[in-house]
Amino acid sequence: MKVFLFVPCLVDQAAPETARATVRLLERLGLDLHFDRRQTCCGQAIFNAGFRSHARRLARRFIRIFADAEVVVAPSGSCVSMVTRHFGELNLPPAEAAEWEALRGRIFELCAFLVDRLGVTEVGARFPHRVSYHASCHLLRDLGIREQPLRLLRSVEGLRLIEGDWGDECCGFGGVFSAKYPGLSRSIADRRARALSGGGAEFITGADDSCLQHLQLAFARIGSPQRTIHIASILASGTGGPG
Repeated sequence: MKVFLFVPCLVDQAAPETARATVRLLERLGLDLHFDRRQTCCGQAIFNAGFRSHARRLARRFIRIFADAEVVVAPSGSCVSMVTRHFGELNLPPAEAAEWEALRGRIFELCAFLVDRLGVTEVGARFPHRVSYHASCHLLRDLGIREQPLRLLRSVEGLRLIEGDWGDECCGFGGVFSAKYPGLSRSIADRRARALSGGGAEFITGADDSCLQHLQLAFARIGSPQRTIHIASILASGTGGPG
C-alpha cells in the first residue's frame, strides 16, 4: 500500500514531533510512505472564520495534489474532518467536486486508518505510564471516531489507561474560537483540565495537537503536573518514553 502523508500546518509548524512519530509508526508497519512537499494548509481556519472563497482555493489545491493518492493519512481528526466533510460546502467546480467525492473515501485520520483500514491494534509500542485520553470534538463528533484510539492505547505494552467519568467535553480551543473569545476559551480549557487531572494520569493524549497544546497551557494555569502527548508519539514509542 502506498500511503501519502497529509501533515497539517499546525503539526508542521508547532508539533513536528507528531509528524516524525507518524512516519516512524507507519514505517514500522512496513508501509510505503510518500510526502508531497507541495501540500499546504487545508483551509480549515479561514473556512471557520467565514472566508469561503479563500478556503475554496486551498481545497482545490489539496484535491489536485492528492487526487491520485491510493491512501492519505493525517495525524489530525480536525483537518481530516475539514477535507472529508467540509470541502463539500465550498461550491467546488463540478469536475473538482467529482474528484473530491472520489478522493474523500481514501483519506483517513491516523487511528482510524490503523484500526479500520489495516485492522491493526497492536503496533509494537511500549509506554509504561498512566495515560488518560481526551476525545477532540472534530474527531468524535464530525468523524465518529471514538473506540479506535482507545483500542490502540489498550494494546500498548506497559500503558495503564485511566478512563474516568469526565465525559467528552470540549477543551475550548475551537480554532478561531479561541482567538475571538480568549477568556471563554480559557475557562472551558481550565474546566476540562481540572476534570482530566483528577484521574491521576501522568500523560493526557489525543489525536489533535491543537487541543493538546491548549490543554497543556491549562494544566500550567491550574498548577497540574500532567503533560500532553499526541497518540502518534505513544504508538511510535518503543523505549518507554515519549516519542
